[in-house]
Amino acid sequence: MNKHVIIVGTGLGGLSAGLRLASRGYRVTFVEKNRQPGGRLNQLKKDGFTFDIGPSFFSMPYEFVELVNDCGLKMPFEFVELDPLYTVHFRGSNKKFSLYKDIGKLSRQFEGIEPDFKKKFTAYLKKCEQLYNDTVDIVIKQNFNSIPAYFQALMQVNPKHVPVLFKSFWKQVSTYFDSKEARQIVSLIAFFLGRTPFDTNAIYTLLSHIEFTHTGYYNVKGGMYTIVTSLIDALSKFDVSFHYETEIVGYQSHKGELVSLTDQHGKDWKSDIFVINADAAFFRGSVFRRKKFSPGRLNKMSWTMGYLTFYVGINKKLPHLEHHNYFLGNNYEEYAQDVMKNPGTLEKPYYYVNILSKHNPGCAPEGHEALFFVCPVPNLKYKPDWSDKQEIIRSILDDFSERIHEDISENIVCQMEYTPEDWERAFNLYLGSGLGLSHTMGQIGAFRPKNYDEKFRNVFYVGASTIPGAGLPMAVISSKLAAERIHDFMAGIPE
Repeated sequence: MNKHVIIVGTGLGGLSAGLRLASRGYRVTFVEKNRQPGGRLNQLKKDGFTFDIGPSFFSMPYEFVELVNDCGLKMPFEFVELDPLYTVHFRGSNKKFSLYKDIGKLSRQFEGIEPDFKKKFTAYLKKCEQLYNDTVDIVIKQNFNSIPAYFQALMQVNPKHVPVLFKSFWKQVSTYFDSKEARQIVSLIAFFLGRTPFDTNAIYTLLSHIEFTHTGYYNVKGGMYTIVTSLIDALSKFDVSFHYETEIVGYQSHKGELVSLTDQHGKDWKSDIFVINADAAFFRGSVFRRKKFSPGRLNKMSWTMGYLTFYVGINKKLPHLEHHNYFLGNNYEEYAQDVMKNPGTLEKPYYYVNILSKHNPGCAPEGHEALFFVCPVPNLKYKPDWSDKQEIIRSILDDFSERIHEDISENIVCQMEYTPEDWERAFNLYLGSGLGLSHTMGQIGAFRPKNYDEKFRNVFYVGASTIPGAGLPMAVISSKLAAERIHDFMAGIPE
C-alpha cells in the first residue's frame, strides 16, 4: 500500500484516523492551521503552569484500547479512574456531594434529601443501561449509506424505548427523582453534549450508564494533552509528516475527485485521499462552497453552546477541593433553560473547576495550583460581543472564593482566557460553538453531515460534527468509521 492520504487537522479524530491508516501502509501527511497539534484537546503553558485547554477527563477507555490494538501498538499513555467522579457544590450550602460509582456511598449523601435514592437510582441506571445496550452498536458504531438504511437500523432497536424519544433529558430524570439536588446532579451530564438537560433528548440518559456503571471517568497522567503527544509519538514510527501553520482555503478537483487542497500561501497539497478533521459542516461551506452549508444554511442549523474558559495559576494550594468540581447556583433551571440564548444568565452561572495540579504536580510550581474554569455561555449567535469578559470572569472568581471560603484574588499570578470568539478564531468553530453541531434528533445518525463527501469520492470526514458526534470517545469511533469508508473506497465498494 503506497496511497497518499492528507489529513486536514490534528484533533483527536484526525490523529486516530491517521494512526489507523498509517498502520495499514498508507503514506500520511497532516496539515494543521495552528502551531501545535491537538485541536480542542490542547494545552497552554505560562509562567511554569500547564493547563489543559479543553477536555479534562474522558470515558469509554476501551475505545482507546481498541484503537491501539487495531494499529498493533501498546497503550501509549496511562489513564487513572476517578473516584469520586467529581464533586457538586450548591450555592448557600456547605454540603458537598461526591459522585461515587459505589451506589451505597453515593446514596448515603442523599439521606433526608431524596427518600429511597438508592432504589430510584438503581432503577434509573437499569433503564440507562438498556438504552445503551440496545442502541450503541446499532446507531452509534456503524456507517449509514442512506436515510432509509438508518431508519432500517432504528427499527432493530427495542420498541420499548420509543417513549424516551419524545422526552427531554430533564423530564426523563424527573420521572425517577423528586428533589432538586438529585435531578440537577443526575442531569449535569447533558452539558457534556454542549446543550442543556432541557433541550437534550432523553435517549442520551444512556450516558449515565457510562458514567456510573459501565466505565466511569478517567484522567491521564501528565494531563489530557499527553493523549496528543503520545499519539504523535506513535505516528512518528510510521514516518508520518506534520505541517503546522497551514490553513486550507481552496481546492482543485477533476472528474468527481479532489486533486489538491490550497493553503493560505497558495501552495497546493496533492493526494490520493483526503480526510477532513476540520468541522465537517463549516469546512464544506467555507472551503468547498457548498450551498447546503452556506452561512445562511449554517445559521439555521442547531449548534452547541459556547464556552467561556479561563486558566488561573495561584501561589497557594487548595487541598480541600477535588480534581473535578461543579458549582451550581440557586437558579439552575432558569439558567439551564436560558443559557443558550440569554446573555443575562451569566450573572449567576453554573461552572466547573478542574485542578489539574491536584494529581499532576508538574503542572504548577511547587506550592501552587493550576485551575481551569469552564462556564457554559451563549454562542456568538446570541452573544457576539465579549468585551465584558473580564467582568464576567471576576464575578465567577468572586463566587468561587465565597463558595470555598477562601479569597484567591490576591493569589493569582497567572491568568489566560478563551471566549467563544477565541474558540472560533483558533479552531474554526462556527459561532464559537464549543462542540460543533448539536445532537438534536434531526442532526444525529444519517441526519448528521456525512463522513464521506457528497461530490468528491476520495474525501472523507472525521470529528465532532460528523458521525457519531461530539466527545473524545466519539472522535475515536469516528476515526474507525472513516477508515472503514476509505477501505471500501479503495476496494471499489460503492456508497
